[in-house]
Amino acid sequence: MPIDHSVLDFSVRLATGADYATVERLWLMFRHDMSEFQGGLPNPDGTFRSERLHSAFHDPGWAPYLITSGDHPVGLAFVRALDGPARVLNSFFVVRGARRGGIGLCAIKEIVARHPGNWEIAFQDANVGAVAFWRRVATEIAGDDWTEERRPVPNLPNDPPDVWISFKTAV
Repeated sequence: MPIDHSVLDFSVRLATGADYATVERLWLMFRHDMSEFQGGLPNPDGTFRSERLHSAFHDPGWAPYLITSGDHPVGLAFVRALDGPARVLNSFFVVRGARRGGIGLCAIKEIVARHPGNWEIAFQDANVGAVAFWRRVATEIAGDDWTEERRPVPNLPNDPPDVWISFKTAV
């Protein structure tokens, strides 16, 4: 079902190669925000690791989304495993100036609606805002029919586990 955008001035669209530079800049802001919870410093050139950014644009089974408000880029979302048993929201970001007004919730609902089926979304317990946001997303999309579990971070045994929310949407 399409999302009613009448109350919010935003759009969600599949990003193309022409959007790469814009999404890359949003990616840097996202990685900067996440460094508070995941550690990690920028590379010597000021960038952050960008394997996911590259995969989102070049790997089969991935979809990069650009979220805009008017002419302004305000967020990104990377979905992976589109060809697998569960879609995974690999990365999701809304710039600080556009947060807490409903754009994030509406954008993720629209993205999930474009890829019905099983979904998994990971976040960190230390990110208190993300904890509340993703639980609200799961409840808005799946009612009470969602689960939450902690899973170790692959290849990083000393890191705290990620929190994973899982739910299913109608196909």
